[in-house]
Amino acid sequence: MDGTLPSKAMDKKDIQILAIESSCDETAAAVVKNGREVLSNVISSQIALHTLYGGVVPEIASRKHIEKINQVIEEALKEAGTTLQQIDAIAVTYGPGLVGALLVGVSAAKAISFATGIPLVGVHHIEGHISANFIENKQLEPPFVCLVVSGGHSHLVVVKDYGEYEIIGRTRDDAAGEAFDKVARAIGLGYPGGPKIDKLSKEGNPDAIHFPRAKVEDNLYDFSFSGLKSAVLNYLNSCEMKGETVNTADVAASFQKAVIDVLVEHSLHAVKEYGYHKFAIAGGVASNSSLREAFENECQKQGIEFFHPSPILCTDNAAMIGAAGYYEYLKGTRHGYDLNAVPNLKLGER
Repeated sequence: MDGTLPSKAMDKKDIQILAIESSCDETAAAVVKNGREVLSNVISSQIALHTLYGGVVPEIASRKHIEKINQVIEEALKEAGTTLQQIDAIAVTYGPGLVGALLVGVSAAKAISFATGIPLVGVHHIEGHISANFIENKQLEPPFVCLVVSGGHSHLVVVKDYGEYEIIGRTRDDAAGEAFDKVARAIGLGYPGGPKIDKLSKEGNPDAIHFPRAKVEDNLYDFSFSGLKSAVLNYLNSCEMKGETVNTADVAASFQKAVIDVLVEHSLHAVKEYGYHKFAIAGGVASNSSLREAFENECQKQGIEFFHPSPILCTDNAAMIGAAGYYEYLKGTRHGYDLNAVPNLKLGER
């Protein structure tokens, strides 16, 4: 298929999806029209709460989702100026993610579907991140290559068609966002690490310290950030033992450059090898300003169209789930009331 919309899209003038996302520490609901027009996107973030603990505490996240879920759904419908009677389907993230957190969103979606008879569509969280690119880039259609980088995932994906994916590269150990969080903690920045390292890096020299760029021998497209993280920790320990002052801005900038170099090299090599001319990024780390700038520059040099969502659509949100849910709905994807949370759900599984 060439990525054009299925003919069923023309059966009804407008299709409105109520979307729910609760896979980690954001309770979110949105109303999305025709897969690309966001009528509302309400996010209740728990970052301030989890910052106290230096990371997401699953039990606390689940409890907060329970407190907020009905509120954000009601607000999303109100903001969109619509009612449940005008909703065509309910899309909900059912994996991957924290099992307790996922269960809150899935339970809410099933309850609404059961009470109203509105069809239920379970959505893969990573598919949602990829689909965030469709919201602001109206001209973007498959096929293309997409790099998904977040706290839990580093995936290099060939988007063959709407809802049809081939993972060609993934992390062998730490995800990129996880490495950012661990290094940020080590240099005293705290949680969440990604935005704080991005900000501090602007004050440092990215060439001050050479950290390793790992390659995985049996797959050109796989990532490994564990060795890089260890190299940063070893550098910090070495400085401490020698009594040397650590320039944290230089450490942050040099570490960030090492991550970006690997992500850019692997991604654009894949774009060329697969013969595509379109490339997109997605996920929380995709909001990193230096990463976006590096891809912008390199894609321009190589004649590749570069797509990326706004930062608010890179982090967990329900609008992206609504976009993905729309295309799944058109394909005929429907789930029953036995839909369950699947914390380790693989992309492409149903």
